[in-house]
Amino acid sequence: MSSAVADMWARSTTQERRNLWRRMLAWTSARGLGMTADSACLFVAATGIRPQGQLAYTKALSASFGAMGFENHPLRVLAKALRGGGAAIPDSQATPLEKQKLVSHARLQQPSVHLALLVAWKTASRWAEVADLSSAQFLLVTQKEVIVDWFQTPKGRTHDPFKASRFAVIQGPLTTEIAMLFRKCAPFAPLTRLTTSALDSLWGQSVQMQGYTAHSIKRGAVKHLLPLLTSGKLSPHLVDRLTKHEEEGGPGTLSRTTLRYAGGDVDLARALETGKVTRHL
Repeated sequence: MSSAVADMWARSTTQERRNLWRRMLAWTSARGLGMTADSACLFVAATGIRPQGQLAYTKALSASFGAMGFENHPLRVLAKALRGGGAAIPDSQATPLEKQKLVSHARLQQPSVHLALLVAWKTASRWAEVADLSSAQFLLVTQKEVIVDWFQTPKGRTHDPFKASRFAVIQGPLTTEIAMLFRKCAPFAPLTRLTTSALDSLWGQSVQMQGYTAHSIKRGAVKHLLPLLTSGKLSPHLVDRLTKHEEEGGPGTLSRTTLRYAGGDVDLARALETGKVTRHL
């Protein structure tokens, strides 16, 4: 996998896809198979892992084949078939993190990690997205407002720059704290060198953060917003815009990806507003 292709993704994603690519090449070479999407499908099937894992492998290999200009149609068909069989339904999800627990933990960390944790929460982002940010992506930093441009991150460069979800404007609680921490950042360096797996490992050794993973941040932020949808203080499209799922959702509804992060509970059921209809029946 070339460095130009690898630079399209966040560091953790690049490492995962590079490792999977090497495994696929070793498997196909040992069997005298060519480096094709059909061979990749056979590799996925031969892993014998659960359907959810097969879907993750298929999507990752499809992205790698596509990024390198190779035909990936068989992989896309396999992904569709796996979804049809229920593979898109996760066996389990990260435990949502509560705001106060995250903030309390963040304040015990070194400034770069402290800053990254707060930005991840305020922008409802995946850890890898935030870790890849540098000071150049912060267009404005004041004690009342911080503006982030996602387009200059590896993941952002693979998408259309003319999308409303390109920017995140941070306001309200924690903004002053973020601005103060930002002043301690090294210019143009990544916000933190801590990868997703490293953060998971760190939290696994922490009594306070036991049971949480890096994905708990985004899940917790999304769930934190659900009551505001129910009360009418927020519109669904704004939540999708902040979480960078905007292209998947329709007018007035939450995207499938946001729904997956939200999980099934009372707040989500109310946020989907079917109660406004049943009142008339």
